[in-house]
Amino acid sequence: MKRQFFTAMSGLKVRRAGIFCCLVLLVVGFTCFYSRYLTSLPSALNLPMASFRVSTPIINTLNFRARPVVVTRTSWKAPIMWEGMFDPNHYDQMYIKNQTSVAVTVFAVGRYLDAYLKTFLTSAEKHLMLGLQVTYYVFTDLPENVTNIKLAPNRNLKVIKVEKHGRWQDISMMRMKTISDAIESEIRHHCRYVFCFDVDQEFKGRFGSEALGDSVALLHAWFYKLPNNTFTYDRNPKSKAFMQAGDYYYHAAIFGGLSENVKNLTDYCYSSIMEDKLNNVEALWHDESHLNKYFWLHKPSRLLSPEYCWDPHIINNSDIKVTRLIWAPKNYKALRMR
Repeated sequence: MKRQFFTAMSGLKVRRAGIFCCLVLLVVGFTCFYSRYLTSLPSALNLPMASFRVSTPIINTLNFRARPVVVTRTSWKAPIMWEGMFDPNHYDQMYIKNQTSVAVTVFAVGRYLDAYLKTFLTSAEKHLMLGLQVTYYVFTDLPENVTNIKLAPNRNLKVIKVEKHGRWQDISMMRMKTISDAIESEIRHHCRYVFCFDVDQEFKGRFGSEALGDSVALLHAWFYKLPNNTFTYDRNPKSKAFMQAGDYYYHAAIFGGLSENVKNLTDYCYSSIMEDKLNNVEALWHDESHLNKYFWLHKPSRLLSPEYCWDPHIINNSDIKVTRLIWAPKNYKALRMR
């Protein structure tokens, strides 16, 4: 009986030793494989220096305490750009040194062309991304009516003909597909960043390289001080733009970022708009509702304060030290087809 017991124990020890040896060999093998994998990865020191020069050092120079009355950083640590937070010369030097290129898209369809385009472009030449390589992409149904504007060196203008839709809402929503197509076919080959603007605006002050970022959203001037429950998100559960809550209310008059990120945004909005159409639904504020949903799901890396798109009709302007861009006066009855 004892002999059987010791024999069983001996066999058990042998099996345990075998299992232990297998585990040791497995760990050693995995360690060797992982070490070879790590050595095959490119060192951070060998990465293109532009990826470091443009992003990290500049973010580190922001003074988030310069404007104690307003919010200067989101809960996910993205900066909200206000006057006094940054050194404009430092930003410009860095981006000019890196030969940064920016595509500016703007739609001037129907009566909007004669009413706003010239003012938009001439004021942009005085204030928008000065010193950088800028290409304006003007989308219009009347390319022959686009006025020639004198442009600074390294700045170009391209006019692209687009279809004229019957409703202004469709013009607003379908621009998402047009921008996406333009990025895919041309812009991404020439420009690192894309900024999309409404045409009925006028630049009044510096709108510079400090606005550039991976994904850029604009705080709506009428909502940035209001509580979340007053934001005009789409509350219709049948719409792809439906939101019960969000971080901020973003204004679709300006959005931008790296070309691939802007394409992702426009593709998302267009897909959501078309799905709503199939379901006979239209979001409350059209493409702006879908844009707010996108930025709720995919947080922007940089937010622009209302300085970057201000409505002069707002009486309380104590937070606005610099007016960079303003809403132009609007006569909707005269401008919109129906």
